[in-house]
Amino acid sequence: MGTFSIWHWLIVLAVVLILFGGRGKIPALMGDIAKGIKSFKKGMKEEGQADGEDAKVIDAEASAAARSDAEKDKAASG
Repeated sequence: MGTFSIWHWLIVLAVVLILFGGRGKIPALMGDIAKGIKSFKKGMKEEGQADGEDAKVIDAEASAAARSDAEKDKAASG
């Protein structure tokens, strides 16, 4: 339990290589993460707008159907 296995040393080596492996690697990595987050937010916003347009169409169809039903009821009773 007091010694490290090969997997522990490989993880430590990977962390060291990521942190000290070269100039500009961390800023490039963070920039890529930021671009991914921005892209995700943009996609969610566009999807929300598309859902909103679909809801407007459904509401318009429902209100047209309600008016049609009301006119049929009026004609049947009148």
